[in-house]
Amino acid sequence: MTRYVMVADLRLCVGCQTCTIACKHANGTPPGVQWRAVLDLENGKFPNVTRTFVPVGCQHCAKPPCMYVCPTTATRQRPDGLVTIDYDLCIGCGYCIVACPYQARYKYTRPRYAYGDTPIESEAVQFDPARIGVATKCTFCIERIDAAQNNGLTPGIDPEVTPICVNSCIAQALHFGDLDDPDSNVSVLLRENESFRMHEELGAEPGFYYLWDRKAV
Repeated sequence: MTRYVMVADLRLCVGCQTCTIACKHANGTPPGVQWRAVLDLENGKFPNVTRTFVPVGCQHCAKPPCMYVCPTTATRQRPDGLVTIDYDLCIGCGYCIVACPYQARYKYTRPRYAYGDTPIESEAVQFDPARIGVATKCTFCIERIDAAQNNGLTPGIDPEVTPICVNSCIAQALHFGDLDDPDSNVSVLLRENESFRMHEELGAEPGFYYLWDRKAV
């Protein structure tokens, strides 16, 4: 089997937001919609204060709450773990938006652009009328992953079939790969480092792991 997951190394993320911009450029999402965002968390008490930058987005859960509440089966899960939305079936009820513990879903009812009523080139190219009035979210760049099947490339290793946010990361803090492959890049990272998943106690089994320290030998 294949289980695609993303891994973020919190020791390396510098909060530059390059992944956020790369995602917006690639997908043409409107203002206020961030399929890949980065949280800026401040910890401690002056003068001992630290900052941690945490990339977030759809967690592509193994047990996605959004899928279970969808009344039209528009939200589905593929065998490789990716959670998808069928825009033709989605009625825009918003149940999934409320059910998502990660606030990773968005809905907008009219076209919106970065600079007024006229789209810039990337917005015009990526504009998809099917997204209006329905739920949208990060897809892990599903079209790139699917392309790997046709050319023998490996998502997470070959840039052409790897999510845009991972390719754009200047600190190499983001990683993508097959968790079911014990020799994959993500499996090795998780085996060698301490990690956690957001709201793991809810039982959704998110497919987004965060590294925070190296495991003791």
